[in-house]
Amino acid sequence: MKNSAIIFILFIISIASGCVTQEYNTATGKEDIMFVGTDKEVNIGKSIAQSIEKSKEIKLDPDPLMTERVSEVGRKIASVSDRKEVKYTFRVIDEDDVNAFALPGGYVFVFKGLVDKVSKDDELAAVIAHEIAHVVARHSIKRLQGGVGYDILMILMATTGAGRQDAGRINAAFGQLIMAYSREDEAMADKLAIKYLKEAGYDPWAVVSLLKKLQEADKAAPIRPYTNYRSHPYVADRIRMVKQELSGEVDFNDYMNKAIE
Repeated sequence: MKNSAIIFILFIISIASGCVTQEYNTATGKEDIMFVGTDKEVNIGKSIAQSIEKSKEIKLDPDPLMTERVSEVGRKIASVSDRKEVKYTFRVIDEDDVNAFALPGGYVFVFKGLVDKVSKDDELAAVIAHEIAHVVARHSIKRLQGGVGYDILMILMATTGAGRQDAGRINAAFGQLIMAYSREDEAMADKLAIKYLKEAGYDPWAVVSLLKKLQEADKAAPIRPYTNYRSHPYVADRIRMVKQELSGEVDFNDYMNKAIE
C-alpha cells in the first residue's frame, strides 16, 4: 500500500478515536501506540455483542445455571486480571461447538459445547482466562489498528455512527479482522491465563488438559464451513509452550507434534 493511503487510514482512525496515546501495558510489558481508547473499545465490543445477541443465526443458551456458572468463574478470573477498568460480561452460546471468543471491551462468549466438554471448573477457568487475556493485551484492537482497506473503513463507519443500516456486513468484516489471532498473541494469552489461574486459585495445569481436549475435538470434528469466530489454531504448539512455561520441560511427543512451519 502506498504511504499516502496508510497516512489517510491512520488519519481516519485518529479522528474516529479522538486521540492517539502511547500506553505501557503492564500485562505484556510493552509500550503500545493506541488510536482506540478504552471508551471507544468498549463501545465497539458492545455494538458487536448486541448484534450477536440479537442475531437470528446465533442463540444464547436458555439455561440460567450454565450462564451463572460461566459468569461466576469469569468474575474470579477478571478480579485478578491486569485490566480492571472494563466491565467483563460473559455469555453462553447455545451451540455444540467446542469454542470461545472475546470481543473488545470485555465481552466473552463461550459455546455450550465447550462448557459440556470441560470436566471441571479449572478447565472452564482456563478457557475464560485465555479470552480475558486477549482483552487485557488488547489483541483485537491492535489487529483493528493494523487492518487496512475496506474492513477497517466499515468498522470505523460503525463506531462513528455511519453505516448502521449495514450492521451485519460491518460485524462480519470485524469478525474476520480480529478473530484470527497470531501465534504470538495466542502464546501471550496462554501465558497470562496461567498467571490468572494461579492468582484466582485454579490449577494452572488445566490449560494443558483443556488444550488436549480441544485437540481431540478438532481431530474428531468433520470439515466445516469457514466461520468468522473460528477455533484457535496451533494447538500442538500451544501445548508444548504451556508445558514449558509451567515446568520448564517438554517431552518427546510434544516435539513430535510440533507444527510444521
